[in-house]
Amino acid sequence: MYHNSFVEGLAGIVTYHRKKNKLTRVELAHKAGVGKTILFDIEHGKKTIRIDTLVKILDALEIKVELTGELMQEYNRDVTNQP
Repeated sequence: MYHNSFVEGLAGIVTYHRKKNKLTRVELAHKAGVGKTILFDIEHGKKTIRIDTLVKILDALEIKVELTGELMQEYNRDVTNQP
């Protein structure tokens, strides 16, 4: 299922970036302003995570999230009122 592969992929990405930055979970938690337990949960595939918490962690790791989809180009054009 897509949801499971997304969560597993996210877990791997966060773990990889944390380790490449030579950060412990405690150090990353401090840098992101979140609890160390949530990092353990994310890295072990927990499926229920607050979006604001996830954004803090991704920001701390300098990970950019880009939304793509069939209608995104149309959406971006309509929202910005550009042709």
